[in-house]
Amino acid sequence: MKPGWILLLALINLPLVAQAIEEGPSSQAQKGTETWLQLQARNQQASKIPQTATPKERERSMQRWLDSYKYEIPEHFDYDSIGAGDK
Repeated sequence: MKPGWILLLALINLPLVAQAIEEGPSSQAQKGTETWLQLQARNQQASKIPQTATPKERERSMQRWLDSYKYEIPEHFDYDSIGAGDK
């Protein structure tokens, strides 16, 4: 069979494969996450107490933000260099 026919058959059957996936969350953890995200988006569980920061907290936060510009963004990220592969 020519590769073009194989590709055509695969594309024709693609909608059938997509229908086999069940709707809704795939795990209990995903269901909980989706519930919290919906509550957040609908603003249903917002605190009645507004969060405020003292002038000193705001100053320290601004200084952390400004300090973040001291570090150069690398051209490429080397995942192995941070030791994430080690367990």
